[in-house]
Amino acid sequence: EALTSFYLARIRTIDPKINSIIEVNPDALTIARERDRERRNKKHKGPLHGIPVVIKDNIDTADKMKTTAGSLALMDAPVPKEDAFIVKKLREAGAVIIAKTNLSEWANFRDETSISGWSGRGGQTRNPYILDRNACGSSSGTGAAIAANLAAVGIGTETDGSILCPSSINGIVGLKPTVGLVSRSGIIPISATQDTAGPMCRSVADAAVLLNILKGTDSNDAATKTYNSWLEKDYRNSLRPDALRGARIGVARDYWGRNATVDKAMNAALEAIKKQGAELIDVKFPNLNKFGDAEFLVLKYEFKDGLEKYLRGRGGKHQTLSDLVKFNNDNAARELKYFGQSIMEASAKLGDLNTKEYLDALETCRRFSQKEGIDEKKKKNRLDAIVAPSNGPTWLI
Repeated sequence: EALTSFYLARIRTIDPKINSIIEVNPDALTIARERDRERRNKKHKGPLHGIPVVIKDNIDTADKMKTTAGSLALMDAPVPKEDAFIVKKLREAGAVIIAKTNLSEWANFRDETSISGWSGRGGQTRNPYILDRNACGSSSGTGAAIAANLAAVGIGTETDGSILCPSSINGIVGLKPTVGLVSRSGIIPISATQDTAGPMCRSVADAAVLLNILKGTDSNDAATKTYNSWLEKDYRNSLRPDALRGARIGVARDYWGRNATVDKAMNAALEAIKKQGAELIDVKFPNLNKFGDAEFLVLKYEFKDGLEKYLRGRGGKHQTLSDLVKFNNDNAARELKYFGQSIMEASAKLGDLNTKEYLDALETCRRFSQKEGIDEKKKKNRLDAIVAPSNGPTWLI
């Protein structure tokens, strides 16, 4: 209870400047007191027993908090019928979910000229280190909240940089797990082939603990059945001082030469990796620019398919992308005052996932990013991992 009270006080004191929290759990202290009672009675639930956690507002909770993806369109939607799979895992491990975090609305898949970290419901999240600069998206609220120490650990979601960018920009540890390691059921979707949730923490050790809890096979997410063999893996076992000794690390040189400050920081990191006993091998990705258009097309098709299934499951009055487009137009003063909804409008016009255009684009993505991309480089050079900078420094809001 004392720990939860501490974080709630920090949220009240500090977050008005950052705007990372979209809603505080009104039952947080009640849950914390229950965790204290359980501990006194030797009923320890798991590694997060009594630990305050924040989660992104596109993750379902069947409690007194809303799940809106930052959109005013879902403010009146029915409460989700059950917790998202990963929320169940957090509760089973003893976590106290103290708040939901702001995000780029619809996980930054509304318009091509969107503002990272802004939502119609939550407003603009700011970088806690420099308040006139962006916290990056779409998991901006979680990134800023953990950097500002408003919770012990947090959960973000990523389709295409939405964990990695805010983690990098806010100076924390973010991990996008392999798709299928962590269930997506109960998370407002963009892409079945790319979406996943993952840890956002202040240390690698915390990320390992959190990933242990989040992973699991879910009958409602077929992708998780691929990783049954990983369920017994304890990621804390990798936290060894000699973990890099003898490792072969690819250096993605395509990403150097864009920013001198970033290059300097990355070169210092490479020296640290070498001193830990790793061998560095330069690699390049000539297909880097060959699948961007195909990927965007895949995302738009999967966005329509996945989001409309989710909306029907929620049972609210908005059940299609076209419904959401109309809502935004009808509420333009609040929803469209900074940017439009070109992605939503384009996605709403697309067909289903049996469309040849979609299937061809999906194959292009797999070919150039995996078969003739990462997988090829790893196999040819016998690599354990590939290192690259996440992004440049944060920009003015």
